[in-house]
Amino acid sequence: MFSIPGKQAVTMTDAAAKQIARLMAQKDSQGLRIGVKKGGCAGMEYTMDYVSEIDPLDEVVEQAGARVMIAPMAQMFLFGTEIDYETSLLESGFRFRNPNVVEACGCGESIKFAES
Repeated sequence: MFSIPGKQAVTMTDAAAKQIARLMAQKDSQGLRIGVKKGGCAGMEYTMDYVSEIDPLDEVVEQAGARVMIAPMAQMFLFGTEIDYETSLLESGFRFRNPNVVEACGCGESIKFAES
């Protein structure tokens, strides 16, 4: 839907690909669908859901056994994003390094995109 020929919509670090592949195997899913929805203090939030069936309109990115689908309405917001998986002493989770984000809240859960 929204893409540049020869360029993946999103990229994954090795750590993210390993974690996504592990989650896919645990849940016997086809992959994870990522998207954005209204919410949070900055206006938008990322979503991640297990997928049992790939939607033909999804942008599919595969790497090292991991599969991520980008919901059609989220493709323009996520283009160029790097997905990482970080572990620290207190928490672990996915991190999105998104060049389209102009503002994020202090908790890191909520984001804002430039208004068009």
